[in-house]
Amino acid sequence: MQPDIYQQLAELTENQDFTAIFQRLLDTKTVRLAHAAQGMSTEVGEFTDVLKKWVFYGKPVDEVNLEEELGDLMWYVAEAANALGADLGKIMATNIDKLRARYPDRFTEFDARNRNLDAERKILEGDDNA
Repeated sequence: MQPDIYQQLAELTENQDFTAIFQRLLDTKTVRLAHAAQGMSTEVGEFTDVLKKWVFYGKPVDEVNLEEELGDLMWYVAEAANALGADLGKIMATNIDKLRARYPDRFTEFDARNRNLDAERKILEGDDNA
């Protein structure tokens, strides 16, 4: 396929309702979540880059830098929770509850392949009967 044809075909699948997109971007929560998402992506990339340089280039791992990147990532996670009006402690506890449902005793590949997504969703939605 020629690159110019690919570009033309790809553009057909782009949402070009820019007025609606701009309107959604005027929402403060959307802006805060977008900022958090982009920041998390950046920090994960920086964390991953340290590991890439170790594995593929033999550069020593700077664990102080890795901890810094984790701290930066946590800042963006906290900002996302704030934008959602969510309690980070509750998010963490719910995540552990979901993982306990997925892996009742400990991680197994069988459990990873055979998840009960309905039960997990009930836990995420706060259904005490899950």
